[in-house]
Amino acid sequence: MITLNAGSSSLKFALFDIQDDGIAETFRGQVEGLHTDAAEFSVKAAPGSDMPSFAPRPTVSASHVAALHEVLDFVHHHGGERKIVGVGHRIVHGGTKFTKPLRVDEDALLELRTLIPLAPLHQTHNIRCILAARKVFPAAVQVACFDTAFHRSHTWENDTFGLPPEYYDAGVRRYGFHGLSYEHLVDELRGFAPEIAEGRVIMAHLGNGASMCAMKEGRSVSSTMSFTPLDGLAMGTRCGQIDAGVVLHLLTERRMSVDAVTQLLHRGSGLKGMSGFSHDVRDLEKTDTPGARGALTYFVHRARYEIGALTAVLGGLDALVFSGGIGEHAADLRARICAGFDWLGLSLDAQRNARHERLLSADTSRVKIFVVAANEEKTIAEHTLSFLPPRQESRLPPHERSDVGERS
Repeated sequence: MITLNAGSSSLKFALFDIQDDGIAETFRGQVEGLHTDAAEFSVKAAPGSDMPSFAPRPTVSASHVAALHEVLDFVHHHGGERKIVGVGHRIVHGGTKFTKPLRVDEDALLELRTLIPLAPLHQTHNIRCILAARKVFPAAVQVACFDTAFHRSHTWENDTFGLPPEYYDAGVRRYGFHGLSYEHLVDELRGFAPEIAEGRVIMAHLGNGASMCAMKEGRSVSSTMSFTPLDGLAMGTRCGQIDAGVVLHLLTERRMSVDAVTQLLHRGSGLKGMSGFSHDVRDLEKTDTPGARGALTYFVHRARYEIGALTAVLGGLDALVFSGGIGEHAADLRARICAGFDWLGLSLDAQRNARHERLLSADTSRVKIFVVAANEEKTIAEHTLSFLPPRQESRLPPHERSDVGERS
């Protein structure tokens, strides 16, 4: 069983074996840096796996389409004697209709295409993954898992904009994203801190795409992302929160085209746009320039701003959970985000933070601070498994490969 996760600048994948007691990861990989001159392909084998790991290497797969075919070729040739019986797909937008995973058929594909205008830079890639996977693995069950589904528990006031109600009824509302990641984080938190997981928790998924989610009893109450994945925190290349009047100004006064504004807000802003050279926090932390310092300062400011807002929505805070590439590895940014929250009962332990321990909060901190590794792939795989017939065998003679199709 494989999972495919197409982001705005990356394509992640993972292979899982089906066992009597569930699933076991064999390897995972990604093509990152898409749409740049520095795209890289890497694979990491799971502990105890019979697969070798491959360090990041340059790849010619600079587009999502090319990366998709490279990934599917890799899975087919390196999967050993495994028959792919299921393919799980991360679908960014489920609109108001799709509130749980579903098996993909022609009717579902038609519905997914109608949602492209709500996530034009993501949904098209997600659908292409389904179409390509069906050609390469025609006998496999294709399952769509939605990033927006986790947030459908929001109340009206947390989902609406200050617009006339007919817009809300037509689907112009706050959807929230990164739901598959948050679903995994809740499951993990319930495993080692069940009482806290049922309390008032802010999850911070900080990566190239970044958002925060306020939760009560393990359910989403509010999210920093809204109608699209642009809103809220500053991100790798996305602007985050912005006055809608700025967009109107760019269109009317600066005479920018819609495509140019779209490119600016999605790919030319955030850490990369503010720094002038990179979206990678590691690069910015090593570079002492006004642009790099300003980008990181603004990232921290927006994170702190949203923690305060989400705490107000929750009526207090019991735990803060960091995840994602930045949240899991950028100790200095975690410290800067948590600084000055003593009034909230939130205090970071510097040594634990430097060692990247799971528990980061000081012993005197009323609010617990944790780091939990993101693993959307596991959540997608578990959902996909639930759609497969019982007792599927994951090691069978290799099936006849279907042609990948035209690479367009």
